[in-house]
Amino acid sequence: MINKQISVLGCGWLGLPLAKHFIANGFKVKGSTTSIEKVDVLKSNTIEPFVFTLGEESSDSKYIDFLEGSDIIFINIPPKRIDNIETIYKNQIASVLPFISEAQRVIFISSTSVYQNTNNWVTEDLDLHPQKASRKAVLAVEALLQKELKDRVTIIRFAGLVGPDRLPGKFLAGKKDLPNPSGPVNVIHQTDCIRLIWEVIAKNCWGEIINGCSDKHPTREEYYTKVTKQIGLEPPTFIEDSNLSFKKVCNTKSKTLLDFKYQFSDPMSILD
Repeated sequence: MINKQISVLGCGWLGLPLAKHFIANGFKVKGSTTSIEKVDVLKSNTIEPFVFTLGEESSDSKYIDFLEGSDIIFINIPPKRIDNIETIYKNQIASVLPFISEAQRVIFISSTSVYQNTNNWVTEDLDLHPQKASRKAVLAVEALLQKELKDRVTIIRFAGLVGPDRLPGKFLAGKKDLPNPSGPVNVIHQTDCIRLIWEVIAKNCWGEIINGCSDKHPTREEYYTKVTKQIGLEPPTFIEDSNLSFKKVCNTKSKTLLDFKYQFSDPMSILD
């Protein structure tokens, strides 16, 4: 890297601590938000703020300033669950692509939700057939980025995100007779997300699709029972279901390609 400057498109739960990590390591960071109220938060963390909404014509001139001088562009904007999201999300991401130069590299934060349930391990080379519109939208953007940027983009598919202020389980607390008790849980801690991104850049690893997920996969019953108890809520109850449906996200490529070791390899230990 020459300039040691990055642009983080989407400074939310993951993007903001990611930006802070790079600043702590000597980078200059430009960060985007759709909220004018968040400008002071970005400034207080030495992040140069940019306020715009992807896909709006008024944003075009802001894209230029936001991207100028950065070696790496992080696209960290998940699709909203709204009507026609497949078209809307693709158009949003496409709107910024003409402003990315051939010298710049892109990391797109994707999701392992694009994998269908196979009742087995899922790897990066699986032929994908997502059912939900939001998942189809993510897959369509992955294809768009690969077509337009080729080996200048790396796609990281993160499993369920956990960490500060985000312990899953609240939505299941107290629920009865939930299916799939023995289905495996696929999660990754925020710290490992940031570390994995750092290694992609440090190893100059471009033109790849990489899963990010903890090594171990506790059952839904084990995990959500412990989560709800830890946060003081009533644990859910489960019922055996003959129609078992699951996927187990394989992280082997992240470990072999990047020599990566997960700090939070066991999701159950995150809860201790």
